[in-house]
Amino acid sequence: MNADNKILFAGPVGAGKTSAIQAISDFPPVSTDVHASEDERTHEGKTTTTVSMDYGHIELDDGIGVHLYGTPGQRRFSHMWDILTQGGLGLVLLVDNSREDPLADLTFYLEAFADFVVRTAVVIGVTHTDMARQPKMDDYLEHLASHHLSHPVFEVNATHRNDIVLLVQTLLACLQTRPRP
Repeated sequence: MNADNKILFAGPVGAGKTSAIQAISDFPPVSTDVHASEDERTHEGKTTTTVSMDYGHIELDDGIGVHLYGTPGQRRFSHMWDILTQGGLGLVLLVDNSREDPLADLTFYLEAFADFVVRTAVVIGVTHTDMARQPKMDDYLEHLASHHLSHPVFEVNATHRNDIVLLVQTLLACLQTRPRP
């Protein structure tokens, strides 16, 4: 890894991307959140949505700095996804378990970031399991396997620092063990 280490956080609106970066950034993150329209409000109390990106930074125990970029969750801002993946090290994909079809969301975002993921690595964090008990973690693993994919999947709370650090550490471990193309 070098001074330009960059990890992306992606997923649908309300999955916890902004919260995750806030939870682990060493300084208050830069955010491009704006007031959400009625269509964008997915959870009680969520009044904002990211339109460009979130940015934070974390210095790991070994002194390595990692830039943290959160992508907008709305498809209408997908042009930012390609921009933000440039120079990216890996992807933390957050999936909101309380959405109507979180497994379809998982497939959509893996396909949307497929060109990036094939060059890097991805780890999946499932949020809001307290709001919806289905699907279970095994369902996510089976869904991935049915698409011939194998990625680490964790149940996380995007506001808990330790949960998000676990995702980042797992992603970095996957990158270290990944065969070079």
